[in-house]
Amino acid sequence: MSHLYLDESLDLLELAPGAIVELSGDEARHAVTVSRVRPGERVSIGDGRGVLVRGTVTETGPKRLAIEADEVLVEERPSPHITLVQALAKGDRDEMAVQAATELGVDEIVPWAAARSVSRWDGPKAEKGRLRWASIVREAVKQSIRAWLPPVGSLATTNQLPERLAGVRMLLLEPTATARLTDFRPDGRDLALVVLERLIAAGAEPVRLGASVLRTSTAGPAAIAVLNAQLGRW
Repeated sequence: MSHLYLDESLDLLELAPGAIVELSGDEARHAVTVSRVRPGERVSIGDGRGVLVRGTVTETGPKRLAIEADEVLVEERPSPHITLVQALAKGDRDEMAVQAATELGVDEIVPWAAARSVSRWDGPKAEKGRLRWASIVREAVKQSIRAWLPPVGSLATTNQLPERLAGVRMLLLEPTATARLTDFRPDGRDLALVVLERLIAAGAEPVRLGASVLRTSTAGPAAIAVLNAQLGRW
């Protein structure tokens, strides 16, 4: 399996097989100096917007990598769109959830400052934390060779969530719910996975994953795996 490198500034959509694609900057430096990619190796370059170009490396430099494209793949944006509302958690539990959710195919992540969250992103920490999650998402996209790069939204409070998720079908992950997520049937609306009882008043549908009670850092990725099967992505 080839390595994937991302450059969101590239316009890959109109490329044809045989074209030369150049990767530059830190991403190229990492490929050449850290991953030690050499001419003759096969790699993929993506724009994070649904296009993957696969080809053979023709040239390398300290901050330059050129490949000759032999395959251009265009993937439509997944529908319905799946958003994970991930609560801030102590330690690295929230970061592990973000990484796993990205590898499993989540389409967007909203950091959530829950009332019970021990971790806090106050003031400048909010943007710093968002950028940290965005970096984790980017690396997970490269590791899993995904065509689309999920955005990480700004920090949301509990009171802000209903408005942020307006028009979206909210699935409330609740261990005591009578409805099972494995019985879920799509209706065409975009989806949001969230662990928050108050959102029932905003129209969220309580669903349970199984008999086990999962941590909030585990429940989201587990639910995404179930939805992937239900939506035919897997």
